[in-house]
Amino acid sequence: MGTLRATGFCALLTAVLATSAFAQKAQTREGFWIGFGAGAGSLGFGGDATTTNRETGLSGNFRLGATVSPHFLIGAETNGWTDETAGVTTTAGVLSAMGYYYPMVQSGLYLKGGLGFLAVSDNADINQGKAAGMAAQFGLGYDFRVGRNFSLTPYANYIASTGAELKLDGSATGVDINPNIFQMGLGVTWH
Repeated sequence: MGTLRATGFCALLTAVLATSAFAQKAQTREGFWIGFGAGAGSLGFGGDATTTNRETGLSGNFRLGATVSPHFLIGAETNGWTDETAGVTTTAGVLSAMGYYYPMVQSGLYLKGGLGFLAVSDNADINQGKAAGMAAQFGLGYDFRVGRNFSLTPYANYIASTGAELKLDGSATGVDINPNIFQMGLGVTWH
């Protein structure tokens, strides 16, 4: 229930910020940038383990990079997800090379995409599971400029992996589980 509240809060905050009348600072993008965020996420599986069940949990990201032009930024991004159920903690982590595209220079709206690596594991006493594979990430967000070099950044990401073979207690199973993550959160960005 806590994750649903966090997701609802993030959605409400995004709507309030998007429709509020507070004065935004001018959008400038140049040089080095860095940001991080936190929120809620859900983990699902594809491949040979296709199921409609998704696990909800806490999620976040850290990103940094350089400005190529006012329309385009490049960088590296890490994303994480975790949940504990019945004493077993499941975690997922992603490292990606990313591109961020701002269609309108005067707006904070951006679209992003990139490629990387996704790994998932649990800490079960018996049949400890792990899987890792190549991943693609797509997302969007909005930089609400609240200071000359500082923005509040609501975001949504979808990350999907391929070739992630399940290993139980270190032994290959021949089963691809291909984890995927959906994230929503609120971040901060320094430009």
